[in-house]
Amino acid sequence: MADSNVYIKNRPATFEYAIEDRLKAGMVLTGSEIKSIRNGKVSFNDSYCLFEKGELWVKSLHIAEYVNAGYAGHDPTRVRKLLLTRKEIKKWSDKVKEKGYSIIPLAVFINENGIAKIEIGLGKGKKLHDKRESIRSRDVEREMKRFLK
Repeated sequence: MADSNVYIKNRPATFEYAIEDRLKAGMVLTGSEIKSIRNGKVSFNDSYCLFEKGELWVKSLHIAEYVNAGYAGHDPTRVRKLLLTRKEIKKWSDKVKEKGYSIIPLAVFINENGIAKIEIGLGKGKKLHDKRESIRSRDVEREMKRFLK
């Protein structure tokens, strides 16, 4: 039906944060934004989620301007509303009030129905020694795969 093979991942997020929970949410987008997402023009640099008046918003998610949009273009870094149930919003807002928890955008993708979704994660920032451990375990895993082939 639609181009469902679009999956843009925020690679540094899992390195910088220990992700404890994940959710898939809808986003309120304009027409030119969805076309840019289908072209893979998304950047996660310094993007984060925040609660405002009982709603979840994503800030600094850069969706490049669509070239053929004309007058109906969009602001690339505008604040976008995320669509979640009240139960999910309540659960995550309580967690974020705890010390050290953040909500991080992990990926933007097009689902099988052609709808753009964002995967968000609830995580705590990793310390330097945790990052070193992640690098070490990744290297060991790579070496193991190399010897098993």
